[in-house]
Amino acid sequence: MGKFTAAIVCILATLQASSGFSPAGRVGTLIAPTSASNSKAFRSPFANTIDNKCSTSSSLYMSEGDAAAAQPPKQSFMEKLKSKIPPANERKKLIPLASMFFFILFNYTILRDTKDVLMITAKGSGAEVIPFIKTYVNLPAAIGFTALYSKLCDRMEQKDVFYACTIPFLIFFAAFAFIIFPNVGVLHPHAFVDKIAMALPEGFGAPLAIVRNWSYAVFYVMAEMWGSVVASLLFWSFANEVTTVDEAKKYYPLFGLGANVALIFSGQYVRFVSAMRANLPPGVDPWGVSLKYLMGAVVASGGCLVSIFSYMQRKVMTDPACVDQEKQEARKKKKKVKMGLKDSAKFLVSSPYIRNLATLVISYGMCINLVEVSWKAKLKAAYPDPNAYSAFMGNFSSATGSVTLAMMLLGRKIFQKFGWGFAAKVTPTMIGVTGMAFYALTLFAPFFAPIAASLGTTPLMLAVLVGAAQNILSKSAKYSLFDPCKEMAYIPLDQDSKTKGKAAVDVVGNPLGKSGGALIQQFLIFGVGSLAAATPWLAGILAVLLTFWFKAVNSLSVQFDEAMAAEES
Repeated sequence: MGKFTAAIVCILATLQASSGFSPAGRVGTLIAPTSASNSKAFRSPFANTIDNKCSTSSSLYMSEGDAAAAQPPKQSFMEKLKSKIPPANERKKLIPLASMFFFILFNYTILRDTKDVLMITAKGSGAEVIPFIKTYVNLPAAIGFTALYSKLCDRMEQKDVFYACTIPFLIFFAAFAFIIFPNVGVLHPHAFVDKIAMALPEGFGAPLAIVRNWSYAVFYVMAEMWGSVVASLLFWSFANEVTTVDEAKKYYPLFGLGANVALIFSGQYVRFVSAMRANLPPGVDPWGVSLKYLMGAVVASGGCLVSIFSYMQRKVMTDPACVDQEKQEARKKKKKVKMGLKDSAKFLVSSPYIRNLATLVISYGMCINLVEVSWKAKLKAAYPDPNAYSAFMGNFSSATGSVTLAMMLLGRKIFQKFGWGFAAKVTPTMIGVTGMAFYALTLFAPFFAPIAASLGTTPLMLAVLVGAAQNILSKSAKYSLFDPCKEMAYIPLDQDSKTKGKAAVDVVGNPLGKSGGALIQQFLIFGVGSLAAATPWLAGILAVLLTFWFKAVNSLSVQFDEAMAAEES
């Protein structure tokens, strides 16, 4: 009320101080006196007491021309577009990083689809073998690699560690397609395992399938390790080294745009190779030809990856406009603390921050494994032929890429508007909602039979499609939000936590989560007889795991904000 009264007083005082009131004032403009003499001739007795208030309030009374001049000029479409483009120094490192991620996920998609086809459709094998291979082969391999990686980090520069870890993968995949697979008839001990199987209970079929198809099992593990080692560990460690937190918030969600274009391309490439088998002449092993095309693409893509990394070491890491050279030198001069495996484990367990990160990764691995294995069992029942199975997985990968592209664009908005904590909760929410929908369809299949019939399909195919949708939405949430959230959390940590902590969390935590889910399924299978009978238990366990996941996100969100505040200060 006081402000309103002061404004009125200002108007009256100005009118009294004026020599006249122009008609132009009707549009809201108070006209100044026409002459200085007139202005001095008359002055309100109370004008002196309100000059300050009037000077403040008079800014409210502007002419239309002044108001138009105060407004910022409108930008054209091209000017708005240019304002969205990152500056040159950021483009110099962001485009190569996005390209690296493209080639890494191009390879991982091909490897992931191929490992499933090889292992699930192999002689004496099936989806039931996946929990055993993740527990008794993949997890020990991951622990062994983590110990090796820790030694490499102590003795080599980070760039040399990248080469030492990436190139052996490419050599193995080429050797598998051109040397190992053509000789599996000699290398796989089918006759020996058949004799052992006759003397053992039927429940040992899955472990024996690993022995029977040992080269496929090794390929399966190497394909899984490509995702854990090259994608999660090596790439993101390097990305965290060359980007700031502000850049990460803006661009990490967009890194996946190029990567998920890779999902679309690689999925269609797998589909193309699968269709090509139908035109092969009789007597030619279709899988042998397919593997040569698939692994040839993997090796070529890997060569591009290594070349881009080499370019960044020469042109980006040495550019002060792209990377803070003082921090780089300080990091190189800092003496590395050498720790054994036992000491490293103690170091990691003692950090609540790392423990929360590990909880996120392990929870994701367990939750996705609980649903995925049940879905793949139904998928094999619907597509028992390897060609049909592979073609479906190719389309599945392309669909995952398309959905993730949309999620990447949405993810950037989520980070900007809601922050890290909200973004980190999207993935567990997505897995919980879609996972429960899949389990409901499995548990109440008779209820959904009329719905399936009205859609022109069967309950089995409906379950396959719902399970595929669950995997697509969960993986798109992981690529667009979960991975960027996780990687941002490493940026404010010290170098030891970034390297050894990240190695433990990503390389061991990921397979540990999948192995944990696999162990749960193994116990339930032995306890109730089958995966189908274990579905109610799996749904309940999924709900418990999601509770721990959300708790870790809430705790880590506070710790991340504190770490960022400490770094900025």
